Amino acid sequence: MPAPRVTAKTKIFEFEIVLEEVQPPVRRRVQVPGEVNLAVLHEVVQSAMGWTNSHLHEFEIGGRRYGVPDPDWDGQQVTDEAKGKLFRLVKPGDRFGYLYDFGDNWTHQLTVEKIVSPEPGVRYPRCVSGQGACLPEDVGGPWGYEEFQAVAADPSHPEHDERLEWAGGQFDPHRFDLDEADRALEWLAWRPLTSLS
Repeated sequence: MPAPRVTAKTKIFEFEIVLEEVQPPVRRRVQVPGEVNLAVLHEVVQSAMGWTNSHLHEFEIGGRRYGVPDPDWDGQQVTDEAKGKLFRLVKPGDRFGYLYDFGDNWTHQLTVEKIVSPEPGVRYPRCVSGQGACLPEDVGGPWGYEEFQAVAADPSHPEHDERLEWAGGQFDPHRFDLDEADRALEWLAWRPLTSLS
């Protein structure tokens, strides 16, 4: 039986995801099958970055907004993200936005760095590199995160212990564990593309 033909939709899209307006930098590099839709890419961003997927989100690609349409709100012009396939929407060099938590406004920029053939025996999606720890949810956006870091780094601050307890313990903004970030994507394993050559 001949191997399936590798097409644009079965190739692997490598993205750099950068969380904007925070220091130290927080970024992830992920590889995702081109045939997935934006709803799956949303799950990839959430899992690789370390977010808890507990807030609203949307993508903006080419001036068009993609997300989960709300039938009770006629005023929003949001295209259903489940209908937008990567291989139809983006190409190498494209940059687009992903907004998470409309209160804290975590703005991410995604860049399609390259498109490659799938490697035999490799599970996709996967995280191949990164930098920086995921931020605590509901910390108040970039400004709130800056304040949180200052309090967390100052044991004499009256709110030090309370903030660390709220964040789940000690917090190192530089911490990144590639194995942990990659394992977070295992539940999204797309149907095997590993037999492609």
